[in-house]
Amino acid sequence: MAITIDTSTEFGAQVQRRLANEQIGWLTTVRSDGMPQPAPVWFHWDGETLLIFSEPTSRKVRNLAANPKASLHFNCGDDGENVVVFTGEARTDDARPPAERLDAYFKKYDAGVKQLNTTRESLMETYSTAIYLTPARVTGH
Repeated sequence: MAITIDTSTEFGAQVQRRLANEQIGWLTTVRSDGMPQPAPVWFHWDGETLLIFSEPTSRKVRNLAANPKASLHFNCGDDGENVVVFTGEARTDDARPPAERLDAYFKKYDAGVKQLNTTRESLMETYSTAIYLTPARVTGH
């Protein structure tokens, strides 16, 4: 079951702002030896899932095949403020997301795509596996 973010609270409003504005999140999966494996990722929130793209042979995809538990967090401030951590389960999918979801994702990251001197299509060829993280909980302060 997806979480509901109560934007009437200070924390909920902060979470919503960060979901919309943060460019990088840290996806943490679990290796087969139980060790956490963090990786910086681009993401898109649609109100239910965090969409992340990955190379199909990446460690995070292999980790999720063995253990779907995952988290995503943002960098915090210099004094440890503005902590936001999502925990839940993730699944991978080799099918492309619906066009409207892809458009929303790339609207957020068009500047990053240009900075990498690539195209949406080229990026999708390399990072062809979609990861959908469904948060069961969001914590922080």
